[in-house]
Amino acid sequence: MNSQRFSLEPFPPACPLPSLKITGHLARCAGTLSISYELQGNLAEVAIYTIAEAPARKHGLWEETCFEFFLAVKDAPGYWEFNLSPGGHWNVYGFQAYRQGMREETAFTSLPFRVQRRPDSLLLSLEVDVESIVRADQTLEAGITAVIKLRDGGGATYWALTHPGSIPDFHRRDGFIMEL
Repeated sequence: MNSQRFSLEPFPPACPLPSLKITGHLARCAGTLSISYELQGNLAEVAIYTIAEAPARKHGLWEETCFEFFLAVKDAPGYWEFNLSPGGHWNVYGFQAYRQGMREETAFTSLPFRVQRRPDSLLLSLEVDVESIVRADQTLEAGITAVIKLRDGGGATYWALTHPGSIPDFHRRDGFIMEL
């Protein structure tokens, strides 16, 4: 089993950010990937949807508060983007190369994950079988990210393991710095 803890950093903003912290854990055991996020701080400042009665695959989740991760087979141009909304909605996209050939990944028909909301934190965790898209013996590179939308027109903040460019761009392969 390969297991790693992480802490996300906000992209340098033009104005001060609310006091937030995003940490988590990523693990892979053969064909199963586990990821958990913990958003800590004053959640009253964050736009968070209530949990949907019937979570579903949805497009555009990154336009709101959304936890994301990107997976790629080491030394291969293609990659996948996983979007997890605290409201329970989800999506997975496949790309042939950097922002090229985006398509909904049909290997996943559901992506059940757990969301727990506490007064000062939000926990989100997922365990998913990735053998439908990668072999157990392939080394994976991962980028862990989040979009945190602020309430009251405060805009969005962009969080990642690293921000290698001059603008937030979660698709950059030099941001996929965790290896599994």
